[in-house]
Amino acid sequence: MPDPFRFADELGPLKIVHIHRPAVGLKAVVAVDNVACGPAIGGCRMAPDVSAEEAFRLARAMTFKNAAAGLAHGGGKSVIFGDPRMQTADKERLIRAFAGAIADVTDYIVGPDMGTDELCMGWVKDEIGRAVGLPREIGGIPLDEIGATGLGLAAAIDAAKDAAEITLKGARVAVQGFGAVGKHAARFLAERGAILVAASDTTGTLADADGLDIAALIRLKAEGRKLYDHPRGKKLDRDAIIDAECDIWIPAARPDVIRADNVARLRTRLVAQGANIPFTPEAEAQLHKRGILVLPDFIANAGGVICAAVEYHGGTESAALATIVEKIAANTHAVLDEVKRTGALPRAAAVALAERRVRAAMATHRWR
Repeated sequence: MPDPFRFADELGPLKIVHIHRPAVGLKAVVAVDNVACGPAIGGCRMAPDVSAEEAFRLARAMTFKNAAAGLAHGGGKSVIFGDPRMQTADKERLIRAFAGAIADVTDYIVGPDMGTDELCMGWVKDEIGRAVGLPREIGGIPLDEIGATGLGLAAAIDAAKDAAEITLKGARVAVQGFGAVGKHAARFLAERGAILVAASDTTGTLADADGLDIAALIRLKAEGRKLYDHPRGKKLDRDAIIDAECDIWIPAARPDVIRADNVARLRTRLVAQGANIPFTPEAEAQLHKRGILVLPDFIANAGGVICAAVEYHGGTESAALATIVEKIAANTHAVLDEVKRTGALPRAAAVALAERRVRAAMATHRWR
């Protein structure tokens, strides 16, 4: 039997809860990593191949993300084993069962993630009264609809452009995972003059050196269709997005998509991690040696959780958008200043920044 404490260190996790409700087909894991800064906020991910290790790694990323953003919240994450494309009635039954199972995990506030959305959070709120990223109709700030995470990525890239020696006007962008995060990142960067030259989804990669029509692609995805259905551009296999020649490469899909065995294929100058833990440590180290700047996930993609925290504390949508830009730009500059001063990898500098804040919060607690 696996060691239940194999993930443990001085920071956490506080608890890992395994949930099994055979009557409704529910299998899930909740990882509450650290609550020194406040109750944990973190998304609920649904996919057939999730794991307890993925839940913990994502929860730790949330601990650092929330601390780096200066939020009064710790880090947590949950994963549900299942196909997110199941029938709506089946998904509602599963999500509601999950909500009931976490009713007593009161130090965890659930939000949307890959495979879940604002409607799912509405079901959770209806069951237990505790969720963020809610539909607008019940007082929420729909972070996926407004593109909160994508806005944060654009703010991080804007803050890092000088360090990466790029100009946003005319910059070529490639997005792996043209979904809730990727499409909005492309949209906000296009408003700053950048050009989307390649994008991928689960079925393949669409590329056009002259620039893809972002609005048309967003409409296509809203209709439930695939990028391959767009009449223009080259149709390539899904992994061809790794080979796209660009100035800015945005991973917005699954963990560990770039590893030691494929990192050499990247041809870019700046990576802004829209997904959580999308690169292995070995891949980030190799890119650093090549002079390619990698903005770590929990710095660059914190827009969603910042929006969720503003919503949870009663703030407005306009306040959330302004806070996202302000906090992420400031944190990106702080990390890059540390990199310039010490020569450390951006992730090491970002972890040091976040860990200092977590440990300072832990020092105020009796049990730490």
